[in-house]
Amino acid sequence: MSFSLTPVKIVPWIFTVKNDCQVQMSEQLFTHLQLKENLDLKITLGKKTITTTVQTVEMAADEILLPEKMITEFCLPLQSYKFQAMYLAESHTLKLGPMVGLLTNFTSNKHEEPHFRTIHSFCEELHHGITMQGGFFYVFSYDKFLNEGYYLDDGKWILFEPPLPDVIYNRIHSRRLEQKDSYKHFRKRLEQLMIPIFNDRFLSKWEVYEQLSEERHLFPYIPETKIFSKEHLHDFIQKYETVFLKPIHGSQGRNIIKVIKEMEYLYTFQTSLTDQSDQLGNKYSLDEIYPLIKPILHNRIYIIQQGLSLVTHQSCAIDFRVLCHKNQTDHWEITSIVARIAAEQEFVSNIAKGGTITRPLNVLRTCLDRRKSLEVLAQMKELALETASVISSHSAGITGELGIDIGVDLDGRLWLIEVNSKPSKNFDDGLGKIRPSAKAIIQFCAKLGFETEPLKE
Repeated sequence: MSFSLTPVKIVPWIFTVKNDCQVQMSEQLFTHLQLKENLDLKITLGKKTITTTVQTVEMAADEILLPEKMITEFCLPLQSYKFQAMYLAESHTLKLGPMVGLLTNFTSNKHEEPHFRTIHSFCEELHHGITMQGGFFYVFSYDKFLNEGYYLDDGKWILFEPPLPDVIYNRIHSRRLEQKDSYKHFRKRLEQLMIPIFNDRFLSKWEVYEQLSEERHLFPYIPETKIFSKEHLHDFIQKYETVFLKPIHGSQGRNIIKVIKEMEYLYTFQTSLTDQSDQLGNKYSLDEIYPLIKPILHNRIYIIQQGLSLVTHQSCAIDFRVLCHKNQTDHWEITSIVARIAAEQEFVSNIAKGGTITRPLNVLRTCLDRRKSLEVLAQMKELALETASVISSHSAGITGELGIDIGVDLDGRLWLIEVNSKPSKNFDDGLGKIRPSAKAIIQFCAKLGFETEPLKE
């Protein structure tokens, strides 16, 4: 971010003169912001701009007094706020913000508080982080855009008619929803309003594979992958001890099939489907395995992928989730790395499937020596950052956050397993603190919000 922001406190007050829309601030703040005397000042909050005049008075150096009427016109609840401020001298505009909207899908009932599903606690975390840094945060569903939103006040989510946000963070839970015409219409409206939205959509596994496999330096880290077919199934299960079948639009470890070669020409398979009773122990020939698997796919497009002999923890499958975020200078940085340990009798390590987390070095040191563990962890960071850079440069829209899943084989070699554009927020316990990953998102929202030009009245 090539501009500097000034934290200010907005205090509502009632003027004695009717219809007066003058604002007040200290001489110190007026000088610090480099405002110009004897000129009307435009104040922008969200996408709304109000023209006013400024009076300097003796008061707290960081405060700005705004008429209650003006705060209402900005579509904000009547209360004090901490915002960040930037003065645009060319247009004599004081931009306050950021106004951040989180987009997700949830069931709303005007008589009850909403619940934002798996990101409910994360929404509270973002509210607290944005409030502390300076800004306003609310949650909304795209079909109620600008009609209904929820802001947090004293521990409760309050329904209100929200303002136009500076930036939108997409945390929709459903891939199918993002394909609806109504959602596409909403996206076009955002373009017309010039509101940036980041992490625009879910990524498909095949799309990620194609993007990464075109990079020669990343190709050695990618398991062999093809679109599932009967021919590819026959090729793969003869070539590898295990193979995985994954829906290209799947997430959270659901609907995955693992095929294992038990002996020459005989195979078993497992699934991660909750409603599918695995036929554990039953062995099938090459010709028998396909007709058994085909109905499980439900005509969805799947990839078939080389199985890997990865390190385990107490005989449980493990992988490593690296959270990457784009910073204020548009470079990727790592905010978190955890080792994910699969639940007993599960072959996927996703938290949604009962997996647990621990520190990566705790796991690496159980299967590699100390020096090798540190070396692998450093390589893991480099690989994740390079992967994030490649995916974001090849993907349409703005990408500000990615979860990179990496496996480590018995020789300490790294493998790229998956890239997630909407990574889980349930990894580490923040213990009431704002986690680095949340802070990174807040900083990115400020960058996008203050880089965007206000709407012209």
